Order: sequence, then structure tokens, then C-alpha cells
Amino acid sequence: MSDSTAPTASREALENLVAEADTGARKPSGPVKRLIFIIALCWALFQLWYASPLPYLLNVGVVNDGQARVIHLCFAFLLAFTSFPAFKRSPRDRVPVTDWILAGLGIVSAGYLLLFYRELSQRSGLPTTPDVVVSVIGVLLLLEAARRAVGPALAVIAALMLFYMFAGPWMPGLMAHKGTSLARASSQMWLTSEGIFGVALGVSTNVVFFFVLFGSLLEKAGAGNYFIQLAFALLGTFRGGPAKAGVVASGMTGMISGSSVANTVTTGTFTIPLMRRVGYSAVKAGAIECAAGVNGQLMPPVMGAAAFLIAEYVGITYAEVVKHAFVPAFLTYGALFYIVDIEAAKAGLRGLPRSAAGSIYHSFLRGLMTICGIIVLSGIVYWGIGWTKDLFGDAASWLIGAAAVAAYIGLVRYKARHPDLPQDDPSKAIVKVPDFFETARTGLHYMLPVVVLIWCLMVEQLSPGLSAFWGTVFLIFIMLTQRPLVAIFRKEGELAGHVREGFHDLASALESASRNMTSVGIATAAAGIIVGTVALTGIGLVMTEIVESASGGSLIIMLILTAFICLLLGIGMPTTANYVVVATLMAPVVVEIAQQNDLAVPLVAVHMFVFYFGLMADVHPPVGLAAYAAAAISGADPIKTGLQGFWYEIRTGLLPFIFIFNSELLLIDVGGPFNLAMVLVCSIVAMGCFVAATQNWLLTRNRWYETVLLLLICFTLFRPGYWLDRFEAPFNAHPAGEILAVAGSLPENETLRFRVMSQNRAGEDVEKTVRLTMKAGKDGADRLRSAGLGLAQGGEPMVQTVRFGSEAAKYGLAAGDTITAVLVKADRPSRYWASIPAFLLLAVIVLLQLRRRNRSGTHAAIAAMA
Repeated sequence: MSDSTAPTASREALENLVAEADTGARKPSGPVKRLIFIIALCWALFQLWYASPLPYLLNVGVVNDGQARVIHLCFAFLLAFTSFPAFKRSPRDRVPVTDWILAGLGIVSAGYLLLFYRELSQRSGLPTTPDVVVSVIGVLLLLEAARRAVGPALAVIAALMLFYMFAGPWMPGLMAHKGTSLARASSQMWLTSEGIFGVALGVSTNVVFFFVLFGSLLEKAGAGNYFIQLAFALLGTFRGGPAKAGVVASGMTGMISGSSVANTVTTGTFTIPLMRRVGYSAVKAGAIECAAGVNGQLMPPVMGAAAFLIAEYVGITYAEVVKHAFVPAFLTYGALFYIVDIEAAKAGLRGLPRSAAGSIYHSFLRGLMTICGIIVLSGIVYWGIGWTKDLFGDAASWLIGAAAVAAYIGLVRYKARHPDLPQDDPSKAIVKVPDFFETARTGLHYMLPVVVLIWCLMVEQLSPGLSAFWGTVFLIFIMLTQRPLVAIFRKEGELAGHVREGFHDLASALESASRNMTSVGIATAAAGIIVGTVALTGIGLVMTEIVESASGGSLIIMLILTAFICLLLGIGMPTTANYVVVATLMAPVVVEIAQQNDLAVPLVAVHMFVFYFGLMADVHPPVGLAAYAAAAISGADPIKTGLQGFWYEIRTGLLPFIFIFNSELLLIDVGGPFNLAMVLVCSIVAMGCFVAATQNWLLTRNRWYETVLLLLICFTLFRPGYWLDRFEAPFNAHPAGEILAVAGSLPENETLRFRVMSQNRAGEDVEKTVRLTMKAGKDGADRLRSAGLGLAQGGEPMVQTVRFGSEAAKYGLAAGDTITAVLVKADRPSRYWASIPAFLLLAVIVLLQLRRRNRSGTHAAIAAMA
């Protein structure tokens, strides 16, 4: 298991790596350091004020959405130019005068919109010369800020989009368009909400900042170390325990850090040395932590920043995004857990000794707790205490708040009776796994802010930003009071010192959140250039033609092309910017091609597809930053670590293809409890088979034909309807005139499918299949109107109106389209009959491998005796 390794990085080097990726590599001292700290602190305080109900209660400092986006970008400009050096040779210990000038110009350019807010709204579309000059300066500064804070890739793509906007008349063939004037481009990009100050920056302002702040506060409060130690105490004694602890800890800390690099470093500094110690190679130890760290952004209820954009672009609530992400997140982490076990089995590894022997009862509880985590906590909050909302109405929130405070005081008192959680050093000569219950009792109160967050998101159905605000308020209360309360319960003195420490940690967390948000704010603003160019030039039509031509109209080939584009763009862009670019350019194309292939793909499935492959870009070489971070800790080669991590991540890359063709994986159109149970069982077994095939190991090393059969089983269980569809169509086409009757008869939240004769983006007549979700309504026509569709009856029903921004509009329906048929589920046997032979075949493979493993074990025992 030995492999050549480079020297492992020091803690300071790792912090520098995270800083260069997330918060800026510049570290000035003296008054400049304090000034940057004050700027970051003011940004966080402004965001809290903006999100709180206080401005409306006091009628003071009310800021509308457009003004908040401008202020958000002003702060991002300031921190981008003062925290991120221009070049590698630029000074790190001071801020050059030129950077202060650029930061000032950025504030003036954005502040111009605040100063002349009323005048600009009155002359919309008719910019003056000063408007144009300010806009040009602002866009150029944004490109430079993006180059520094995000990387050259996004800046180059945005610059190419600007060039394409003006060079349209001279572009060849499909790429040609009429071009635009400087005044029109300025208005589109800077002076309205169609470009830079559009949806992406709005999500950064209204949602992402608060979740980053929530995570930063949770980390500073001590939850990060607690989650890591808890996972290690839970799983350290199992085969490959440190690696399994890394997987679980990364899933738990995924809500603390929206950054793959920071997540990898946070858990990796503890788990990677332990993995090395129990026998994992440096490359595999780094790759496991790298894959686990990246997948932290998939874990509900708090996912990566791009997940909030999905909710905005698809037009659903964030709670619905969480619901759709539930099964895929569970599968990808469960699969990585299985990969870790396989690697341990291949190497014959054992777990670490426990510091105290536990009873069988405790061992059983630890095993049961292995399957628990943040997802289970979501279910507990939603179904366990969600009933109080129905029982007590609006008073339920006050009751839950009071109960949370009482629980917090009780848990802190319980914690105070026991020693604090020690900071274990995995580099010591002897490492033992701490007792799980001794570890767990030191930080149970850290779960309470998450409970508040989940309550607000899933029970109160508040907006994500407001939910994070209330979770943050409770977390601030914990940070300021936990040390004094422990001191009081332990009858210690120096309460004032403990209070000061709490305020110091709070200020540090607020600064950290703002500095982490710098690159996100700049990235979402720069991505607005791409969105604005698409809207102004119609480049979406060009992308449709190019992709359709390259794929030959094949949906599979087009999905592979889209995945490749995500990975390619991810070489130099963070997940959020990558998602905005690809979702803007490619998501409508995927939906349209799928519709023309008679496949009604849910819009959220397409956006999740882009989201997943955008995340994988943090792993694959040559510029997978999470791989570099993990390699810096393990001392392995970063390219080898990235390649190994990418091989582990193939399981994550499989899921997006599956839920394009089987939306039940996203809990869409699942049906009754039996179908839900079959979805879960089949998908878990299918993912296990896929991992066993790609790792060439189930119970022992696979024969080649067993690998092939495992892949066949995986395909059958993930798409159980495929084989039945070969003999009988899943839907029957009914006359178009029945659409109102069918729409009226469907259960609430079921899907209506129908075929429509429409025009594609090139103006050609095409027939496509469309799906709409049927909400509650008095009849079919009313339910269609709630989905944004108004029909004119007579002969074949024709689309009369499509409400802007509605589900119907997002699926490409337009006035004048003709309904040709309505699709009704066929009365046929359950598609899960196909799973029976798949399970039988798997049982045969298991028996064969058991016999082979037992035979090899017997031979090994005889050889040892001889």
C-alpha cells in the first residue's frame, strides 16, 4: 500500500490554499487590516438588517431588492480589490494605491445607480452619456474583479460574450445577429435588472449570503470540530473507520461550508492522517476526502449556493428542491461509504481501538446512528413537530422558539457537567477512538439552530433567506451565551471574559462570511453578463442548432455534451458561476430536445443535472481545487489524487443521467407508499451494484462477467420500466379534446402530459411532449390556468395564452401552439416486475462470490498452518 508522497502541507499552507480559493490571499497588517475587517463586518451587518423585519417595523432604513443588489456588489467590489492581489508578484502584505482606486471606482459605478435611482427608472431604455460612461467603467471593473476573485475563465467567457454582442453583424453563418449599440448594451448590462443586477446577483443578495453566514457562525461556535469528532467516534472502530468518518463528517459539515475546498480542508486535516495511519495510501486517502468534501454541497437541507438558483430559475420553493435532492444525496453518500468499505476490504484494513469498551446495547445504538444525519433531522422536524403548526396555528412558532431556548439551556447545563471535547491530534503515535456518548453530549445544542432553520424552511414555508436569518439569530444567541452559561453552571468566575470571547467569535464569523461571499457575489454578477447577452442576442438559438447538429438529435449524446461542457467550464469557475452559465445556455436546449424525443423531462431534473456535473469539476484534474487541497494534506500527487477522486465520483455522475429518464429518483410522480418503497430499495441496490462493478469488488474480486451482470442489474433497477416499455407503451394517446377532462381528474400535484404542435427556436414545426403539474382547482381549465396555460376550444384545442414566468412558459409553450393528443397512463403490469429477475441474478452473484471467498479463506488458513 505504500506510495511515494510529497511532504504534507502545514496548517498555515492549507489556510493559505483556502484563502486563495475563497477569501483572498492578501494579508495586510495595521490600520489597513482593521479597515478591511470593518468593511467585511459592515457588509454582514447590512445583510442582517436587510433580511430582518426591523426596517418595516421601525419604518427606518427600508431597502428594496434592486438597491440591496447594488449595495451587495459595492461591498463585493471593495473586498475583491483589497483582498485579492492582481498578479502573483503583487504585494500580499499591503494594498497598492491602484487597488484602492479601482475599489473606489467600483463603488462609484454601482453607487451611481443608488444616487440616481429615480431618474434612471424614469428614462429606462434611454441612457445618457454619463449613464453609458459609468456602465462601461462598471462592466470593465467587474471583469477585472472576476479575474482576481473567481479566476480567468469566467472573465474570459464574459468578455467573449460582450465581444459577440457587438460583433454580431460580422459573425459567420448561424453566429450572426444584428448587433447592438453601446447605449443599448449599457442599459442591458448595468442600468436594468436584465444583466449584471439580475436573478443570479439577487439570489446571492437575498439567499446565499445568509446561508454562508449561518455556516460561518456554526463553525466558529465549535460545531465543525464537534461534527468531525462525532463522526469519528461513531465509525472509527469499523473497517476503514477513519475514511467512513470522513464521509459522514463531510456530509454533516456540508451545511457549514458552501466551498468544496474549505469542506475538504476542514474534515481532511483530521481524517486524512488517520486514513494514512490505518493503511490507506496517500492518493486514496486524499481522493476519498476530496470526493466527500465536494459532495457536501449535495446534502439537504442546506445545499450549495447553486441550489438556491435552481429554486429561482425553475420557479419552485427551496423546500421542493430539498425534497428532490433527498434520494440522490443519500445515494451518493451511501455509495461513497460503500467505496470506502471496499477499499478497506481490498487492503485487509481494520478499525482503530476504542478508548473505552462499550456494551452490546451501545454498539447497537452506534450502528443505528450510522444511518442518521442531517437528512433524518429534517424528517424529525417536519413530521415530528410539524403537527404543532396545524394544532396551534401562528402560535406554534412562538411555542417552538420557547421550547428551543429551554432545550438549549438544558443541553448546555448537561454539557457543563462533563469535560469539554478535547482537540485530538491524529499525528500522535497512538490514536484511539473516543467514546461516542461522551463525544455526543458535548455539542447536542449545535443541532438546535439547524432545527430552527428546518422548521422555518419546511414547516413555516418561509423564504430560504428569511429562514436562514432566523436560524442565524438563534445561532448568534448561542455564540454569545454558551460560554457564560457553562461558566455559571460550573460555578466559574470571569463571566466578562467569556462574554468578550463570544463577541470576538461573533465578529470573526461575520468577517469570515463576508470574505467568503466576495467571490460568490462577483461570480454571480459576472454571470449576469452571460445571461444578459443570451437575452439580447438570441445566442440560445445558436446553441440549440449547434448541439442538435452535433448530437444528431440524440438525447443521450446531447446529455454527454452538456456534462462535458460543465466539466470543461468548471476548470476555471466555481460551481455557482458554472451552473448559471450552463443552465442559461444548455438547460432550455436539453428540455427542447427531450420533448422532441417524446420524453417530458421535469425542468428541475435538467437543472439538477447541470448542478451535479458542475460540482464534479472541483475534483477532476488539472484544476480540481478540492483535489489539490486533499493532496496538500496527504502529501500525494494532486493529479493522481484528482484522477482517483474523479473515479470515485463516477457514481455521482451516473445519477444525473438516471433522473433525466426516471424522475421518481427525484420523488416526482412516485405514486403510493409501495412505489416509494420500491424506488428507495431499487435505487439503493442499483447504486451498490454500480459501485461494485466500477470498483471490481462485491464480496471479493469480480470475474469479468460478474461486472457486466452487475451493470445490467444496475440499469434494470434504476430504469425498471425500460424492458416493459419495449413491449407496451407507458402512455396511451387520447384525443386532444379530452385534455380538460383529464386535467380535472388527476390527483393534486400529479403530472399532465400532452403532445403539442409547436415551433422550435429555429422556427420549424415540431411535435413535442410537454408536462405540467396539476395543482388544486375547481375544474380542468382552472388547473391549467394555474400552470399558466389558457386554451381556446374548438376542434383541436389551441394555446391561447401563456402566463409569463409560469411553468407552461418555462417548458416552451407559446400562443398558437396546437394540442394534438393528451397522454394517459396505460393500464399495464407494474414495471417493478422487472426487478425480480434482477434481484435473483444478484443473489446468484452473491452466492458465487461467497463460495469463492470462503474457499480462498480456507486455502489461506491451511497455508498459514503449514
